[in-house]
Formats: sequence, C-alpha cells, structure tokens
Amino acid sequence: MTPGGGSALSPWQHVLGVAPAGLHPRLRDYFSAIPAGSVGRGSGTFARVGTPRRLLWPVLALLARDGIVFPVWARDVPFAIENRFDGEVLRARRTFRFARGDRVMVDAVVARDGRIVDRLGRGGTVRAELAAGVEDGALVLRSVRIAWRGIPIPFAPRVTLVERWDDASERQHVALTLDAPLIGRVYEYAGRFDYAVEDE
Repeated sequence: MTPGGGSALSPWQHVLGVAPAGLHPRLRDYFSAIPAGSVGRGSGTFARVGTPRRLLWPVLALLARDGIVFPVWARDVPFAIENRFDGEVLRARRTFRFARGDRVMVDAVVARDGRIVDRLGRGGTVRAELAAGVEDGALVLRSVRIAWRGIPIPFAPRVTLVERWDDASERQHVALTLDAPLIGRVYEYAGRFDYAVEDE
C-alpha cells in the first residue's frame, strides 16, 4: 500500500477525505497524490519478513513468481520502494534485498465504492478489497474480500496493514499481517523507512 503530494486526489483521499481526522500530519503527506512527473522513493529495513512455517513455503513460492509474497523467514532485510500515480492508479514496486538476492513485490491501488482495492502481483492475480480507517494517528487497512483471478476465496487469510509515524525515530513504520482461520499467522512483514517525493 502507498503515497505522495499533488492536486489530484489519491485513492486514500477518495476513501478517507483530503484531511482525515486523527491521521498523523506526516502521514497526510504520504497518503496524498504524487504529482505528475514525480515519484515517491523510500528505503528502510524490515525487522522481519515471511513466515517460520516452512510447510507454507511451497504455496508462497507459487505467489512469489508473480511478485506477491516470498517463501522466506528473514530478519533485518533492507528494502526500497517506488510509488507512481497516474491520476487514478497508484503503483508500487518494493524491492526486498534478501541475503540470497533481491526479490520484487508489485501492486496497484485504486479507490472503488468507498474502499481501497489492491491488485497484487505483476498480472493483478490477487485482488484485495480493504476497509480503511484511522486509529491512534495511524492508517489501518483490513481486508473485506480477497479474490484469485476474479474468483472470491472462501476462508481467505485476513489482511491487516498499519502505517504509522514513529515520533521517537522520526521515521514511518509499516506492518502487514496475514492471518488464516484456524491456522493463525501465515505471513508478515514490519519495519521502518524514510520517504520523499522527488522529480522522476
């Protein structure tokens, strides 16, 4: 999920409003629209990525081919992000710098009917509809529906994403979790990063 600063409304602003009540001021800039001719770039470190449940890795390996998630359990992973906005769709490219080589995650975000719709993977293989809200100054997204190639997935993992500003470190913090019914946590990543919008 991703950001900027311009005149057009970003997907987040369409859903939450231009100045969401309670959202940390530093996050308001992040979730604004990226101006034409500009790109949002950030870098930081994920404290952890993946899952220690190796039985799930074959499934994650299939999703990794499309740039969605990865069959790993790693700590202190450097990463970089690039966000671009065309006036409607916000496209993100995240590069995870694992010890065994770089892996790239891609997604495209739009606003539809009061919700965030995130198309994950190079071909938009997975589509997640997310309800957005503000809690304790952070933006919180929770999945309402997940589909695979347009087909809703029954008993799909619950996706929760929290973006908050850490005043102590003066850095942005992101945490994503996937929790499946009866199984529990099946995937996660969390870390801090710096971010700025600059000319392309």
